[in-house]
Amino acid sequence: MMDSTIFLVMAALFIIVTLGLGLLAYKRVRSSEEFLLGDRNTHPVILALSYGATFLSASAIVGFGGQSAKYGLSMIWLVFLNLFLGLAVAFIVFGKPTRKLGAKLGAFTFADFLGKRFESPSIRTFTAVIVLVGMPIYCAAVLLGGVNFLNVMLDIDRNTVLLIFALITGIYVVYGGLIAVMYNDALQAGIMFVGMIVIFVFSIITFGGIDGDINSTWNMAIASSTKLQELASQGMVDWGSMPEFGSQVWLTVVTTFLMGVGIGALAQPQLVIRFMTAKDDKAMSRSLIIGSIFMLVIVGSAYTIGAFSNMFFFDRYGEAAIDHVANVDMIMPTFIVDLFSEVTFGDVFVSLFVLALLCASISTMSALLHVMGSSGGYDLATVIARKRGKLEQNKDYRSLRLNRMVTAVMLVVVVVLAYLMPSNIIAKATSIFMGLMAATLLPSYVYALYAKGEPNKNAAIFSIAIGAIVWAIWGFFVSVSIAAVIGTPMVPMGLWNYVDPLVIALPLSAIALLVGNKLFPDNASKA
Repeated sequence: MMDSTIFLVMAALFIIVTLGLGLLAYKRVRSSEEFLLGDRNTHPVILALSYGATFLSASAIVGFGGQSAKYGLSMIWLVFLNLFLGLAVAFIVFGKPTRKLGAKLGAFTFADFLGKRFESPSIRTFTAVIVLVGMPIYCAAVLLGGVNFLNVMLDIDRNTVLLIFALITGIYVVYGGLIAVMYNDALQAGIMFVGMIVIFVFSIITFGGIDGDINSTWNMAIASSTKLQELASQGMVDWGSMPEFGSQVWLTVVTTFLMGVGIGALAQPQLVIRFMTAKDDKAMSRSLIIGSIFMLVIVGSAYTIGAFSNMFFFDRYGEAAIDHVANVDMIMPTFIVDLFSEVTFGDVFVSLFVLALLCASISTMSALLHVMGSSGGYDLATVIARKRGKLEQNKDYRSLRLNRMVTAVMLVVVVVLAYLMPSNIIAKATSIFMGLMAATLLPSYVYALYAKGEPNKNAAIFSIAIGAIVWAIWGFFVSVSIAAVIGTPMVPMGLWNYVDPLVIALPLSAIALLVGNKLFPDNASKA
């Protein structure tokens, strides 16, 4: 257990600056438009750091770091996917046209963007609803990860940590909107960057470089480890290699973690909206460079340290990481504490890591809260007002007060869910939500950006419906990783039970879009 005094001092300073930035943003937010999207003139550095901090929550450092300890360097492929798909493709292929088209349409949210592009209230409603239904689970997992970690590290009452954590985040999001979120994202990203560099450098020195033979450690550890033997029987080769192609472990690593997060990041509302805040394409190009450096340091450090932590645990305790630490989400925190336990000023380094993790959780949580508040207070409010005849069909309902109220309500929902969720769920919740969004919305999002002329809204609706239905059926009744979490009955299908629903639903959603263009060529009717 670390000495909490140093961390509490750091945390106090962090809270003061955080609330100060929130106050600064509050003074700038005088309308619903500014709450939703700021002034569409975000500085490239703030855009890059905000995008990166929102993308990389505690799931990247703790959740996927722990999974790297379990599955080894196969998780390093996620670094490539994060950089190539999550940044390069996201900014160049999706970001720049989203910025231009979003400004032209006068869109303020992802649901608003799709609804106006397809001239479909149905698509706007569905996108807002799926955010309000699916995103609280992801947000609660992010909150839970930070709370459980601080609870263990500092031995502070779990309820106290949860409420303080949620309250601080809620205050600046509710009152400062996206401006406060992005200001604080930049601050939190800076802390994450410094913290992970320090941890990575010290860890590599301890390991004796990154060329250590972790496979030799695997060979020694597996002799007495039933958990490693079980993984080996499921297709795990060692910590330095990819699992056997097509095996149970391969399907879990590739379809759930690599594809679920790598592809799923392209259709995340909290990330898409950041493209719409940029001034021009030049600003986005500059942001891409800065963001790439930030992301490489954070995920590259976490996934490498996670895999190599097995050498540390075996040398010190004679056990692999998953044997020494039962909860995968606690492997990275335990490693950091043990690593610095006998180091001069070790509590300072541990406190820095704890603060970095806290920043990772808060940055993502604040972005998710903002999106949920916007979806309810702007998108659904607009659709409902139009249907009741209280608003013209080409007008949007813009109420700063309602946006803040819905954001506060969603914060309460997230806190309640955090009490109900299991603790070992951070990485799974991340891949589940990202996979769901990609399976349902990614084909239509691409279509909205690159359709020549007016896109066929009926084809988009058909694609979204097929993606959602297939994902739900496969996720609830076939996928072991999802069915086991939510408690639905699972249909035994052998290795197919380890295939993520994204792999099935996304291709069918794309095919449905193509078929829908043939079946429903007339786009005259309004949904």
